[in-house]
Amino acid sequence: MRAIILSGGSGSRLFPITKGVSKQILPVYDKPMVYYPLSTLMLAGIRDILIITTPEDNDSFKRLLFDGRQFGVSLCYAMQPRPEGLAQAFLIAEEEGFLKDGEPCALILGDNIFYSAGLSEGLEDAAAYAKSTKVPLATIFGVTVKDPERYGIVEVADDGYGEYIVSIEEKPKEPKSNICVTGLYFYPGDILEKAHNVKPSARGELEITSINQMYLKEGKLRLNKLQRGAVWLDTGTFDSLYEASAFVETIEKRSGTMVCCPEEIAFTNGWLTKEELSETGKSMIKNEYGQYLIRLSEGK
Repeated sequence: MRAIILSGGSGSRLFPITKGVSKQILPVYDKPMVYYPLSTLMLAGIRDILIITTPEDNDSFKRLLFDGRQFGVSLCYAMQPRPEGLAQAFLIAEEEGFLKDGEPCALILGDNIFYSAGLSEGLEDAAAYAKSTKVPLATIFGVTVKDPERYGIVEVADDGYGEYIVSIEEKPKEPKSNICVTGLYFYPGDILEKAHNVKPSARGELEITSINQMYLKEGKLRLNKLQRGAVWLDTGTFDSLYEASAFVETIEKRSGTMVCCPEEIAFTNGWLTKEELSETGKSMIKNEYGQYLIRLSEGK
């Protein structure tokens, strides 16, 4: 299965910081923001990943992440000249030859951070449903929020066998629930067909909600509602960026383990050897990040 990290946009809510650097390269405590969505995809077992950036930021991402070999994955890059909606990511992926008709694909936004019990299992399930040879299904991830009017909102009902999706609305004035649709999506192999059929919205964008509504109409959209206590952070404002850093710092200092460390995930998945992990750690031996990788390679 393939995946896309969408890291375009100007990051205008973080001006003046993002006038000189992409928002997704800013630090969230001890690692660049883009490490977090990258780690989420890796937890789903995905190794072929396209990173879509603005033309101005493309070289910076390449310098930071290279070809992904140090994470045990394969990374390639594309540019989004103008932010014209999330669904545009699939069309760009097709134009670049990264995604072909019939291939399932995941999409995650470059400023989304997930931390939840059972997250890995949920991600693996979503990938399996998208790749199913019987009835492939799309999966969206939801989490409860206190200000649902700011987000895409999913309405659910229960038929006695479990919850199912009734409707999805983008930033409704009168939300029908407080379940927010996060920036993480898994789609079956007909995703390109769906993306080509999306019409620009009133604001002139190719909305991801339109794709989700297509799958919902066909009865092929499932919701993975993150468990109570799950943390989902959209690090697009000064406050949320600070809160995300403070959260990661607290977890790491109390547990002694890192949050969303792609090298660690690759090592756990068997994509990196002890020697490769140690070599990466030695290249950063002057800081705690590098020392952590060395300890992992030594089984400590």
